[in-house]
Amino acid sequence: MPKFLQRRLVILFMALVGVAAIWYNFFRLAPYSLTEQQRQQAFEVSGAADLSLKMQPLSTTAWQFTYTSFDGATVNGQLHYPAPPSEIHHKIPVLIGVHAMGRSQIRWWQDSFNGSPTLTQVHKLSRMALDAGYAVVAIDAREHGQRKNPERSLKRIMWGLHLWGERHHYEAMIHDTVVDHRILLDWLSTQPQFDNQQLHVAGYSMGAQVSLLLAAVDKRISKVLAVVPPHVDDKTALVSVLQWVAGLKDNSVTLLSADNDEHASQEDNQRLFNLIPSQSKQHIRFNAGHILPEDYPTKLQHWF
Repeated sequence: MPKFLQRRLVILFMALVGVAAIWYNFFRLAPYSLTEQQRQQAFEVSGAADLSLKMQPLSTTAWQFTYTSFDGATVNGQLHYPAPPSEIHHKIPVLIGVHAMGRSQIRWWQDSFNGSPTLTQVHKLSRMALDAGYAVVAIDAREHGQRKNPERSLKRIMWGLHLWGERHHYEAMIHDTVVDHRILLDWLSTQPQFDNQQLHVAGYSMGAQVSLLLAAVDKRISKVLAVVPPHVDDKTALVSVLQWVAGLKDNSVTLLSADNDEHASQEDNQRLFNLIPSQSKQHIRFNAGHILPEDYPTKLQHWF
């Protein structure tokens, strides 16, 4: 190889090493810990919220709604009853459904949207809950569905997190979604038709992460179904379930995991399950990737 070419390759190599060193030292995410004060204040509602929901009927058993969250943001979602409310003469248990990253609350009601199938099968969970007598409610997470922000796309948030070590927008998306659900719980708790002793939550992927966090910080949730939650460590400690898992002591928790999940290893899933302090917990494993087999809801008939 000519010497001038060798020199250029050496220079190129050194430049790449330099760039890698700069990235490693200045942009990589480093783990951090929450102080006790931060933990106490983290998911508290910091502003006044409007507890009234603006409801529009979709059918005799379903409504779409909006409400104002703690920071003035508008939250949208749907509420479905198992039968026309006028025909129900007992307290109704409630299932809160939380969608996966890149999806929206519409997935809890439809087997497809805009030509894209609901691969998470959460519409089947919704149907099972309604058939079992639950009311089901779901909202769009921050930066999802009708709440997308063209100036801060989900892709930009995740690229910023993984490439540039910018955790703020990701943590805010998850954190504020949890608080949005706490405000929804405020409303649900004031409605005489609902059974406040049976406020349950279920979520898929990011929705499972939100569900576990919500149940850990809000004692009004008694039962959790977490389907393939991603492994989130102390690099984003504020929204890592591992940081808050002690709050699940009094919950009934069902964890569904996949042995070949690209977002959580078998070891990650087993560690999470072992750390859950509840005496009422179950771990169901699938030989699958992050998208579980279409019939996985059949394993959950007992849950409802």
